[in-house]
Amino acid sequence: MAEDSKKYSNKKTSSRGKVKFGRAYVFASFNNTIITLTDEEGNVLMSGSPARLGFKNSKKGTAYVATKAAEDVALRSQKVGLESVDVFIRGPGSGRNAAVKGLVSGGLRVNSLTDKTRIPHGGTKPRKAPRK
Repeated sequence: MAEDSKKYSNKKTSSRGKVKFGRAYVFASFNNTIITLTDEEGNVLMSGSPARLGFKNSKKGTAYVATKAAEDVALRSQKVGLESVDVFIRGPGSGRNAAVKGLVSGGLRVNSLTDKTRIPHGGTKPRKAPRK
């Protein structure tokens, strides 16, 4: 009986294990910056945003707060053993570059930096010309 309980204990932590390499997804809108760290398969390890640090309203969209949020996520990722990441940035916000700086100052090594911001091509059909 004791062996059975020992067999199934800490299943969640043992399946995750120590992760050395991962991916960092930074979504920077005008109002907020969200940082998500995943392993190579895409399983979320942790995420963070300025709201987690106590910032509210329009302060969440600033570059300074994006740096602080990224530092917080990077420091928490050391518990999992994360050392280096590939960074994928999306969005037009002011926290784009600041979040990458925060990840580096938090102790993560950035291997590559990719911009995944969606850009419209072709656009919408122009308005019909008015009659004369």
